[in-house]
Amino acid sequence: MAGEEMVRVAVDQELCIGAGVCELLEPEVFELDNDIVISSVTGDELLPRARADVVVDRCPSRAIAIVEEEL
Repeated sequence: MAGEEMVRVAVDQELCIGAGVCELLEPEVFELDNDIVISSVTGDELLPRARADVVVDRCPSRAIAIVEEEL
């Protein structure tokens, strides 16, 4: 992954419907809390931009975003 742009991702828990697509795609980054049925970022919040774009695009409630900031 050398040379790939890394971006920070975040979950808007107000928008999250708990579909679990993010956890399915990136289990090292996202975790679905089965008690409250809300996803959250766990561990490392960073993903290569291409992978982050896929997770953002596939979230059915549009609850995942790339945090645009300089790393």
